[in-house]
Amino acid sequence: MIQAHVLLPKDGQPELLFVLLHGAGADGLQMRPLAEALHRQYPRAALVLPDAPDVFDAIPGGGAGFQWYSEQGDDAARAAGLTEALPAVVELIRYWAERLELSWERVALGGFSQGAILALEALQQEEQLAGRVLAFGGAYAYWPQHAPKDVSIHLLHGKNDEELPYVPLLNAARELMGLGADITADVMPDIGHELHPALIERAMEQLRTFIPARLWREAVVAAAEQEKAPKH
Repeated sequence: MIQAHVLLPKDGQPELLFVLLHGAGADGLQMRPLAEALHRQYPRAALVLPDAPDVFDAIPGGGAGFQWYSEQGDDAARAAGLTEALPAVVELIRYWAERLELSWERVALGGFSQGAILALEALQQEEQLAGRVLAFGGAYAYWPQHAPKDVSIHLLHGKNDEELPYVPLLNAARELMGLGADITADVMPDIGHELHPALIERAMEQLRTFIPARLWREAVVAAAEQEKAPKH
């Protein structure tokens, strides 16, 4: 099992679960600013900040950080690494959801850089894994072929990000919108490839104000049933 830093509510059963995936060359504590913002907004949430299982290989000797998959080699090698890394991450998410007795709709993923790529791809490949994803400075590893069902996707990116430029991500977002995805995309000026406080604050706003399409559909159905009910 992947090692993780875990923050649980002080008492009682958690109502939500956030699994936060760090970028290459870091560890779970890189996601602490996001975790702290989520904890302030959702004190009844459980927060899981895993450390990637592999030592970062871009620096001779490994450096001090970890990676979910190697970014060395050509596109095919990186794609193979991503595919190989996904099952362990999916297992981790489902393990914590089951342990905390939370349905998948109450699970959310957050990720930065490589962690965001992994989160987005996991939701492309796995149904009923999480109800929301917050992807900071990420990208789609593959051109999206379908919209994840009943998943709200929030893309947050710096306009000055040179490591993973925002334009391909916006193009993928437009494709997903055309496929019927529940998706938002925020690109903020004067921010590079970083988990910037302004992006975190925008993510909190999206979580507070964005109403998933699933809830709209449920409200419409409930209203229609109420209309059909006999009047007294």
